[in-house]
Parts: sequence; structure tokens; C-alpha cells
Amino acid sequence: MKKVRNLLQSKGFPPGELYDLPTSPKRFPDGAQYRIEIPSTEGPRALAALLEEANRLGVTIHRVSQGSGIWMLTDEEIREMCRLGADAGIEVSLFVGPRAAWGTSAQVRSSAGKNLGARLRGMDEVVYATEDIIRGCELGLRSVLVADEGQLWLVNEMKKAGELPADLVVKISVQMGAANPISIKLLEDMGAGTYNTPTDLTLPQMAAIRAAIDIPLDVYVEAPDDFGGFVRHYETPELIRVASPVYAKLGLRNAANIYPSGIHIEDLAVKQSRERVHRTALVMNIIERYASDAVMGEVGADDLGIPVG
Repeated sequence: MKKVRNLLQSKGFPPGELYDLPTSPKRFPDGAQYRIEIPSTEGPRALAALLEEANRLGVTIHRVSQGSGIWMLTDEEIREMCRLGADAGIEVSLFVGPRAAWGTSAQVRSSAGKNLGARLRGMDEVVYATEDIIRGCELGLRSVLVADEGQLWLVNEMKKAGELPADLVVKISVQMGAANPISIKLLEDMGAGTYNTPTDLTLPQMAAIRAAIDIPLDVYVEAPDDFGGFVRHYETPELIRVASPVYAKLGLRNAANIYPSGIHIEDLAVKQSRERVHRTALVMNIIERYASDAVMGEVGADDLGIPVG
């Protein structure tokens, strides 16, 4: 194995997992080590409830993300989410629209093909999903969630050509699935702004990824059941130390899968958003107890994809 490990080192990659768990010297532009993200914020009512709960519990939120897709929201709903995000100084990241799991694919409905669900099948789906981004940006979005390398490349090219906002944050979904430093570095080089790692990576694996890349890592410290259901609250201080800059992401164990969301289950979406804020308060208590010197990001930081309200 020495030949392969030496080659990796010569290319700037760690030769294996970093079992000594070195402290990451890397930071967000504002000097912070960590920020807080709450996913599955499915619409303006859920976002409004989340912000209300955060204010009640004294919890700082830096980013919210959504899974149903831009295409599942009306123009007015997107504008309202942008207004709420702009007023609160937080990033609002919405997923792109049509993808394999929503289309006619039989493979993604098979037991072996479910991992392909967030991919874009064929060029028409690439076009549809990119039109979703264009529409969202026109309505005020400055952060989008993608899960396909081809679309990542295309969006980056459009940003360079001035066809999408230069400050658009391209957040990579956990469903992309890249799980090692080389694969994630390739995505960074293609224009990824932040990367959501698989939910089950160990601290030594996270340390190796951090050594190879500079962009923030989005890490579930509580994962939904369909992504493993891991509750890693007590690991959060070490994740921050080893993986900084990191978005500590609060999913929700024992929660309903509500994609695509809508009025028929809106009350459930709102309640789950409130509970994610409650779980955030629990994690913040752990950080304060065991890593009181960890530096949290500022609300409204310049590099956040805060929408134009």
C-alpha cells in the first residue's frame, strides 16, 4: 500500500484516515468555526414558525434548506421565504426541481437504484432543473441545493458567464454521495460552495476530508431516519474542532418524510421545523458545555447566500 499512499501525499491528499484527529486551522471568512443549518424547511409557514421558535429559545440559525424543490413553490411563496430570510439575515437554500425520483425512472424505484434518485436523467432534466435555478434567482434566491455533477458544472459556467448571480451559493446535497477526499475535492474544483457529507462518516474520515478541501462541510449531527437516523449530538464539539468550517445540521430522528410537501401536510411540516429548533437548542447546550471556546459564525455574514428580499 505504500506506493499508493505516497502518491496520494505527493498530490496533496492524506495517505489515509487521520486517526490523530488534528484540529482544523480552517475557518469561515468571518473567522468562525461553525454555523447552524436546519433542513427540510418546506415553505414560508415552516420558515416563519422556525424563526419564531428560534427567537423563543434564543437559538441562532445561519441557514435553512428545503427538499421539495423550487418548482413546488409559487412565486409568492418563494418571495415570502426570501423576505423572511433577508429580514433575519439567514441563508435560504432551495433544492432544484425535476430529478430522477420525480420522473419516469423505474430504476430509482428499485431496491438497488434508490441512490440515484437525486440525479438528473438526460439533458432535458438538466435543462428543467437549471431553469428552476434561474427562476429562483430572479425571485431573490442566492443559494441553491444541487445533487448532480453535470448541473454543478453547468451552474458554475453560468456564474462565470454572468448568467447567474456571482454570489450564488451552490450547496451540494447529501444525496450526491461522494465520501472521500479526492471525490469531494473534484466537486470543490467544479464550483461547489459547501458540501454535505454522508451521514455516517467517522471523525478520522472527516479529518481526512477536511485536510484536502477548503469549502465548508455540512454535517448532520442528527440525521433523518431515511439517512441513517444517527443522533450524534455529543460528537458535535469534536466535529467542529476536526472539520471546521462546518455547518452543524439538525435533521430530525423519527420524523415523517414529507417530500414533496404541500398544504395537505403543512401542519406536520411546521411542527417538525419547530422540533428541529428544539434539537438545535439541545446541541447548543452541549457545545457550550464541552467546547465553550468554539467560535460560532455571525448572523448576516457576507459569504452567506442571504436572499434578496
